Amino acid sequence: MGYQIALDGPAGAGKSTIAKLVAKELNFVYVDTGAMYRAIGLNCLENGVSIEDEEAVTDLTNNADVTIRYIDGEQAVLLNGRNVNGLIRTPEVGNAASAVSVYKGVRTKLVSLQQELTKTENVIMDGRDIGSVVLPDADLKIYLDADVKVRAKRRYDELIAKGMDAELSVIEEEMKERDYRDMHRDNSPLVRVPEAVLVDSSYMTIDEVKDAICSKFKEVVKNA
Repeated sequence: MGYQIALDGPAGAGKSTIAKLVAKELNFVYVDTGAMYRAIGLNCLENGVSIEDEEAVTDLTNNADVTIRYIDGEQAVLLNGRNVNGLIRTPEVGNAASAVSVYKGVRTKLVSLQQELTKTENVIMDGRDIGSVVLPDADLKIYLDADVKVRAKRRYDELIAKGMDAELSVIEEEMKERDYRDMHRDNSPLVRVPEAVLVDSSYMTIDEVKDAICSKFKEVVKNA
């Protein structure tokens, strides 16, 4: 078992961006758990399975192969052997991922896959329930947050930069709904565990957030 950093927080807080930078700085492996749930959401959409049908979604998930590999130095999410990186970042897939992630069978399958990845590597993992469920014994737990208006604007800018249509007000409302759903689901809700260090990125630069987390980790190692 190597070192583990758990990074939790709501949608649009910048978890994946920060986790990638921290991983590079510390020479850790970054595990994007949200991307794994997005792959399941995409799988449902592509196969015409209603995201409201828990049994059908769970069956599809149990028969799916979702893995994370590093290809040419970049993390790739493979769904049944296919690289789906370019397909999983749309709002539609994001909403599908949030909907299917409440199902116990889906979470059980993906949590076991995620824990498997920690057995041989130093990892930083981001998601909603990393510190509480996936890596309860993580060496460092971070709760990364930001004001919902800031998070919505970041997501809006990201979509516009990719040449996609987007409405800021719609994104903000969807984000509020997703926050509520993530925080109130029965299985592994989004929660800040007591030992997690709160980092509010609303008015911090990306580098400031990265440096703050790396500094916290170095303190943990020093005091171990």
